[in-house]
Amino acid sequence: TASGESPSPMRRTKEDAEKTRQAVLEAALTLFSRDGYSLTTLSRIAKEAGCSRGPIYWHFQTKDDLYEAVLSYSQEPLKQLVSECRSLEGSPIEALNHFIERWLGLLANDRKYRQSFEILLNKTELTDAMSKTLKQERQLTRAIIAMFRELLARAKEEGLITTQETPEDLGLLSYTYLMGITQSWLFSPRLFSLKQTIRFFRRQFWVLVGRP
Repeated sequence: TASGESPSPMRRTKEDAEKTRQAVLEAALTLFSRDGYSLTTLSRIAKEAGCSRGPIYWHFQTKDDLYEAVLSYSQEPLKQLVSECRSLEGSPIEALNHFIERWLGLLANDRKYRQSFEILLNKTELTDAMSKTLKQERQLTRAIIAMFRELLARAKEEGLITTQETPEDLGLLSYTYLMGITQSWLFSPRLFSLKQTIRFFRRQFWVLVGRP
């Protein structure tokens, strides 16, 4: 500290606990994304994190709780992004461009976000045990589709896009377009450079929804 005093035992304990929690989350990200949910045990996570199972149970009651925390690395940024785009003043074009670039940019540049997304899409067996997590994910999916629907309805009303399709159908189309790009790239990252094609995918989105 500035005064030369050592941190208090309580503060040091909190800092150590947070470091352990982060180490456990890093280990879980690594193992879930590499080996999948079913094959990853708490014992293996503890070994990867360099601790015993005891500290894991201090932070997470079950493996499902830890799994939810890992998925929050992709869920939370997307929830925040939906709120940002809904509150953006000005053109719906600006808001949707921001959403597309941010979604794909996070995927290309943020390791934890990317691993979290990959765990959900490619490394999880969707069983009844996943019901709580899947419910949250489906709520987020509906929120994203609703955001697209609202913004594209505004764009249509303002004459910024010309299409006979309904905002409901356009909202669904927009979500499946982005998810298709995401799934394709996560499945085979060498297929294309996501960083280099973000602007291309953004331009083609507007062709898809009927912007002149």
